[in-house]
Amino acid sequence: MILEVAELNIIAGQEALFEAAFEQAQKIISSSDGYLSHQLQRCLEHPNRYVLLVHWKTLEHHTIGFRRSPEYQEWRKLLHHFYDPFPMVLHYASVFDGTQVDQ
Repeated sequence: MILEVAELNIIAGQEALFEAAFEQAQKIISSSDGYLSHQLQRCLEHPNRYVLLVHWKTLEHHTIGFRRSPEYQEWRKLLHHFYDPFPMVLHYASVFDGTQVDQ
């Protein structure tokens, strides 16, 4: 499993419009082959900053399967005009999972 991490800086004042567009866009990504899950989280200290976390089966499911798909063009149309600057996207593989279970 691969974790895609994208820090999204949204043009100030457009956060509500971005969130509405993301609500539509998440349907696109969640129907992609190799998609497992995602989260969009908003920064408390900088309300125009978000982090998008997407779990994929493999790196190629994201970089080739999703990014080269016609659906990605729709994703771009919905979201890319909100970014300033354009986000850096990195991919991570788990080294250690310290998830705690309630005792």
